[in-house]
Amino acid sequence: RELFAEYAAELTDPEQRRLYEEEVAALERERGVEVRFVHPTPGFVLRTSQEGSRRCYINVCSNALMGEPRARAERGGQRWELPYSLAPGREELRPGGRRRLLYDVVFHPAALRLAARSARFRRLLCDTALEAVESRCGVRLDRNNATVLRGVSYKGIPQAPIIRSPLPGGAPEPPDDGDSPLPPF
Repeated sequence: RELFAEYAAELTDPEQRRLYEEEVAALERERGVEVRFVHPTPGFVLRTSQEGSRRCYINVCSNALMGEPRARAERGGQRWELPYSLAPGREELRPGGRRRLLYDVVFHPAALRLAARSARFRRLLCDTALEAVESRCGVRLDRNNATVLRGVSYKGIPQAPIIRSPLPGGAPEPPDDGDSPLPPF
């Protein structure tokens, strides 16, 4: 028990998390990939059901790494471009032992500020989040009964997904050891 408690404390320690992220970034850099951790800032929560039976929650969050929302004028109105990041869905245990499905959809902070000022933009953000989960995760959500939970900004334990992008020039060449018994990669 003591070892498990020590392990749990280490996982929640911000200094250990920072060290872990630095090590992952260095390892990926050796492979020729730049990584950025997307730490979601809580916004609001959508409650709905998946496949008509399982309750699920969509955390609509923000992070400055996402692209800003842009409007383009069109005949009859505007077309919005809302870049987002979607972390894979996860299942968490609730205190009663029941399971719940959680999805994090991360937008730019400007998108959440616009949603706070305009009910129509908030509906657009909610529709985009629902559509993102349905199309990327291959699930069917109950859009008719999806509601924003009042007073709740995030459900579950926040997780930081990674955005990977190739570095210019690719991966560096490994040193040539002519005496290696292993075949080259």
